[in-house]
Amino acid sequence: MNIFDFAKDKEAYSEHFYRDLAAKAPHEGLRRILTMLADEEAAHFQIVDRMSHEAPTEVADTPLLHEARGLFEKMKAAAGRWEGEMGQIELYEKARDIEKESHDFYLQKAGEVETPEQRRIFEQLAREEEKHYFLVDNICTFVARPRTYLENAEFNHFDDYVGGVF
Repeated sequence: MNIFDFAKDKEAYSEHFYRDLAAKAPHEGLRRILTMLADEEAAHFQIVDRMSHEAPTEVADTPLLHEARGLFEKMKAAAGRWEGEMGQIELYEKARDIEKESHDFYLQKAGEVETPEQRRIFEQLAREEEKHYFLVDNICTFVARPRTYLENAEFNHFDDYVGGVF
C-alpha cells in the first residue's frame, strides 16, 4: 500500500470513528464538536486524495478550535445536568491516541514524500492533527470533570491554538 492510500485509510477510519462517537454523545455541544472533527477528517481524506493524483491542493485553516471553545463554555453551563459520560472516556482516549498517531505519521511521511509541495501539505496536516489531539485531550478532561473544566489553566491554552500560535 502506498503512502497516500495508507493516509486515506487513516482519515476514513478517523472520520467514521468520530461520527460513531457523535451519534452516542449525550450532549449537543459534544455531538457538534465530534461532528466537526469528523468533517475535518473527511476534508483531510480529500486533500490526500487530490495529492495522490498530483492535483493542486491546500490545507485550509478552519475555525474548529474557536467554535469548540464556545461549545465547551455552553457545556460547562449545563454541567449540573451533565449525564455522566465516564463510560465513554476510553473511546475519547482512543480518539486522542489516533490523533497522536496521525500527527506522527504525517511528520514522518513529510520526510519521505517526493516533492517539497507534498512535504508542505503533510506538515500542514500534521499541524491539523496536533490541533485535533489538543481538542480531544480537552474533551477527555472535560468529560472527567465538567464543573471545573473551564477554570483549568490548561483550557487557557486554547487561545494559543485559536490565535494561530500553532
